[in-house]
Amino acid sequence: MTVHPVSERTWESLHADEKLALKQAAARLADEFTGLYGPETIERFLASSFDQFADRAKVTKFLPLLAERFSRQRLRALARVEGLHTDGKPVVLFLCTHNTGRSQMALGFFQALTGDKAVAWSGGSEPGLEVNSAAITAMAERGIDIAHEFPKPWTDETVRAADVVITMGCGDACPVFPGKRYENWDIDDPHDQDLDTVRRIRYELERRVRTLISSLQL
Repeated sequence: MTVHPVSERTWESLHADEKLALKQAAARLADEFTGLYGPETIERFLASSFDQFADRAKVTKFLPLLAERFSRQRLRALARVEGLHTDGKPVVLFLCTHNTGRSQMALGFFQALTGDKAVAWSGGSEPGLEVNSAAITAMAERGIDIAHEFPKPWTDETVRAADVVITMGCGDACPVFPGKRYENWDIDDPHDQDLDTVRRIRYELERRVRTLISSLQL
């Protein structure tokens, strides 16, 4: 999947407060990635990230924040791909179709169980609008908050930066790059399922995530 820059029409349609928010986001990212990436690269990633959410966001006032968070993830991934950041931590990418349920739950478990010992991201081949409410509830029952997460696409740099790619239901739409460790988890989609069903999905995801962590010797 190639993420293309936002169109001029989109930028022209922004409100003044959105333009200011994006300018402030670019400044924060420039400060964070000083010595790694210059303003032009950061602005390009921020613009293309904004474009990913502009046409499908339900609450547009959060668009600059989502674009900043997504840009930060992508830039960190790119730094790993280019050998500019090497902390030795394994990187795991969880992928499903809409990035609203399974991959978000798996990411939640992985981060909760590994802390800062590893890096993990999630993405979807056809990102949805918001994280599944039943998935949020089911994970909250385990003390894991995924309500702050948001559906996002996978990008070339996030896949290339990953050591392990876990796919769930995205089939041929999931990216395949040589030299990666791939696992396909056959797990039901929480979409339109009742809470009891989502709890069973949660149980299976936790079991698989724990097995994955054990294989990484974390």
